[in-house]
Amino acid sequence: MKEQEGYSRIGGLGINGFGRIGKLSLWHHIGRKYFNEIVVNIGRQAGTGLADIAHYLERDSTYGALHAYLHGYNAKPVVEELNESEGSMRVDGVKVRFLRDVRNPGAIDWQSHHIRLVVDTTGQFLDPTLPPDSAKGSLRGHLAAGAQKVIASAPFKIKAKATPMPEDAITTVMGVNGNDYDPRRHRLISNASCTTTCLAHMFKPLLDAFGAQRILSASMATIHAATGSQEVLDRLPKAGKTDLRKNRSIMNNIILTTTGAAAALGLVIPEMKGIGFIAESVRVPTSSGSLIILVLSIQEEPDSRSVTREAINAVYARAASEDPNAYLYYTEEQNVSVDIIGTPRAAAIIEAHETHTRTAELTIDLRKVPGIPSTLLSAMESTIVRPQVTQAVIYGWYDNEMGSYVNMLGDRTVSVAEQM
Repeated sequence: MKEQEGYSRIGGLGINGFGRIGKLSLWHHIGRKYFNEIVVNIGRQAGTGLADIAHYLERDSTYGALHAYLHGYNAKPVVEELNESEGSMRVDGVKVRFLRDVRNPGAIDWQSHHIRLVVDTTGQFLDPTLPPDSAKGSLRGHLAAGAQKVIASAPFKIKAKATPMPEDAITTVMGVNGNDYDPRRHRLISNASCTTTCLAHMFKPLLDAFGAQRILSASMATIHAATGSQEVLDRLPKAGKTDLRKNRSIMNNIILTTTGAAAALGLVIPEMKGIGFIAESVRVPTSSGSLIILVLSIQEEPDSRSVTREAINAVYARAASEDPNAYLYYTEEQNVSVDIIGTPRAAAIIEAHETHTRTAELTIDLRKVPGIPSTLLSAMESTIVRPQVTQAVIYGWYDNEMGSYVNMLGDRTVSVAEQM
């Protein structure tokens, strides 16, 4: 990926939303210096003015000060030239303009600001089938407002379940199916989720090594850091809400929730659609740094090497060493969640120290397997077969904010810009 080699030929970048992903995306692109101007749509007034926006931009409770993030602990503040009337400031030499008037994507005047590429980080506009003039706003509204490409920082969610994915929309994970993006056809791009990104990079090396036919089943649980959608203190649920746990305090609870990673993974790795897969999520009271526990059942084959702990770790070690983007990390150290916060572009950090396998012999009566002709069964001396199956448990860390997701979202953004 080209960096620090002069500005993008498309000029500026638009960011819609200024929450966790929006703010950290701005940090990323300020440091990357690919776009010569960045326009951030907040969609509302904030604090008492631009100085309060700068205050929010300069400080982060997880990643520290912006100037230290960019230049180290001896650096000085990098936000200057605040212009309240223009809504602009200069951040480490990059002009950043903040829009504070409208939230509906269709009403954001990207065209007058010469913005052709927008990253929507709001998490509110995820249905690619909704028209630009949808009453509550839509992702396509950005296109009507002057953008040519829109990247969503979350998985698509089509509300009308029977509606197919539009031909101009695609879900990608960099380093897995990033090349499936066709600049001539795709205008809406989902960068999937932080969990799907990690899971895809954990699964792909195993599929390449063992083949989809040998993976009989899989399940995963993500032990996930808190997100902005959770409550600091217990709160009464809104009318119609059925999940009562989301309204409980994240500060002192482990909270069971759901994840769409299984469905999204099938969009990124089509072979997954043939594998029985379950995905669960648990939220814990940490600010960032999450973990996937992946459990697989792999069929042993007489002519293949045995699926041992050493074999699986060797698969990941080789895949990490051959990854040109260093998205996959392999470590034999003993880590805790804070150790991986901020690790650059680490889609998945394999905790090889904790990889476990166990091989067992199953007993299957073919008479109870549907679809086997009775004539074939009657010709067999025994209808009992005993295949060997290995269960494997693999741990993969990911920084669900800056280190993994935002940095890879930045790579996706620049790669789209380079093809415009």
